[in-house]
Amino acid sequence: MADDFDTFFKQREKAASAYVKGDGAVVDALVPHEGEASFHSPGGDSVTGAAEVAARYLEDAKAFKPGGRSRFEVLQKHSDGKLAFWTGFQIATVQIGDTPKPMEMRIRLTEVFRKLNGKWKMVHRHADMGEAPRK
Repeated sequence: MADDFDTFFKQREKAASAYVKGDGAVVDALVPHEGEASFHSPGGDSVTGAAEVAARYLEDAKAFKPGGRSRFEVLQKHSDGKLAFWTGFQIATVQIGDTPKPMEMRIRLTEVFRKLNGKWKMVHRHADMGEAPRK
């Protein structure tokens, strides 16, 4: 029997694709809105508290213009049925704010998920720009 985290992870990847097109609603459905959560952003700041993190994701998504593309490069992924994580890179082509043309991003990620009320929820995201893209 396949782990339901693998099914959820496919939803997570689709949510990332929607996010880089300016649609934060799909990610919003995958995060808790009460209790504990944390986000270390690529900009270097941190947000804690589920409601605060969810609001931040929705606000940040508004900066992206339609047409973005995203994929995950997974280095590790594991689930024990209650907790799960993945670590790797999000490779994206995005247009943010007033930038005149799309730009490439390679974000180093670690995300942690917890099963809450029978559903996987992203309770932690650490995203940073990490190393420069390989040539």
